[in-house]
Amino acid sequence: MARYQVILAYDGTAFFGFQRQVQGKKSRTVQAVIETALRQIGWQGETILAAGRTDAGVHAAGQVVAFDLDWLHGEQALLAALNANLPTDVAVQAVLERRADFHPRYDALRRSYRYRILCSPLRDPLRQRYAWRVWPAPELQRLQASAKELLGSHDFAAFGSPSHPGGATVRQVFEAGWRTQADELTFEITANAFLFRMVRHLVGLQVSIGQGMLEVAVINQCFQSGSRELAKVLAPAQGLSLVQVVYPE
Repeated sequence: MARYQVILAYDGTAFFGFQRQVQGKKSRTVQAVIETALRQIGWQGETILAAGRTDAGVHAAGQVVAFDLDWLHGEQALLAALNANLPTDVAVQAVLERRADFHPRYDALRRSYRYRILCSPLRDPLRQRYAWRVWPAPELQRLQASAKELLGSHDFAAFGSPSHPGGATVRQVFEAGWRTQADELTFEITANAFLFRMVRHLVGLQVSIGQGMLEVAVINQCFQSGSRELAKVLAPAQGLSLVQVVYPE
């Protein structure tokens, strides 16, 4: 029996989030299809471990899961076997054998997310599958100024919920910034951990700042007050992707 770490990519459009639903519900989830694929190759566990739980419609390029499995054929053969049993909107990118107590959530040092925005007055059905269409276009200078305010350790209670009631809401942001290419804006953020829906609320508030509806100072007001009144705009799920989870060497 060995513990394996698996890096996953998936299109979240047709999923009701990552986490398997409670018994009786039939909503399709990423966790459920992974566990189904594992059972096809002899896995007898009850549940896989995950680095985090993406919301309904959120995508991933670097989600990390782990499980214990009796497997005698090597890491590449395991990768191929899983992909052969997974649906087309989920794919294993890498498989690594880890120590027996490895946990993809608790061992993680940092996580990175990316959010895409399409700046256009007209609908674009193909591109909007993976981006939030916004108009008028936010000003890049105002966006960058707002992202700078996020750096460091802050109480992000105004931007999201902890994984369990009464949990800590302080998070440390290592990197945050915007870049532009043609009519698209991309927000990238790296932190030690994230609250539920934290990135989407951060993007929603920054877009309001970028469009001139709010001032940059509102971010510190949110930190100080913890109130969600100012950060109540929730950016749509389809623009968000979990890009990477980093672990100690």
